[in-house]
Amino acid sequence: MKTAAEFVETLADTVGRYLSEVAGPGEHLSLLRWQIEQGHRLDLRTTYPGHVTTSAIILSPDHRQTLLIDHITIGRWLQPGGHYEQAPAFHRSAMREAEEETGVTRLTLHPWHQESDLPFVIDSHDVPGKASRNEPPHIHHDLQYLFLADPALPLVAQLEEVNAAQWCDASRLAEFAPKAVDRLSTVAALD
Repeated sequence: MKTAAEFVETLADTVGRYLSEVAGPGEHLSLLRWQIEQGHRLDLRTTYPGHVTTSAIILSPDHRQTLLIDHITIGRWLQPGGHYEQAPAFHRSAMREAEEETGVTRLTLHPWHQESDLPFVIDSHDVPGKASRNEPPHIHHDLQYLFLADPALPLVAQLEEVNAAQWCDASRLAEFAPKAVDRLSTVAALD
C-alpha cells in the first residue's frame, strides 16, 4: 500500500514522463501539475478542485470495436473507469474499474504501453457535482490506459454504477475521447 507521499511521487513521475514522451502540442496539464506541486491529496475523491481517476479504453484486437458503459451519474456513454483506488500501478486501477463495471474478463494491456505504466492519455476535464454526496462540480485528472479484450466474451454490467455495458463501433470514442482517437490513429491494430 502506497503512502500519500509515495502516491504523489509516482504521479509526478508519471505526469513528467507523459509530458516528455506522449503529450501533444497544447497538452500542458497545468492544473494537475499545480496540484501536485501544492501537495494536494490527488488520490482522494474529496480533494478539490480536482483528483485522479483512471479509465480503460478497451478495444477489440482489430480496433474496430470498443467497450463502453452507459454511466448512471453522467447520463452518457463513456469508457469504463472511476476514482483512483489503491493499486500497484495506475493501469491496474483502470483495469479493476473496467472489470467491475462491465464484467469483462481477460483484459490485456495494449502493446503500445510496452508493459509500462505510462498513460495513453491524461485528460483533465470538468465533471458535474453530485448533491447527494455534497460534491461540487470539479475536475477529474483521468489517466487513460489502452486495453485489448475479446468482444465475444460475455459482459455483466454493474447496475449500481452503470445502466449498461456493451461493445460499440470504435468511432463512438470520438464523442467523448478526442485525444484518444487522435492517438489511436498512430497505433496499429493486432491481426
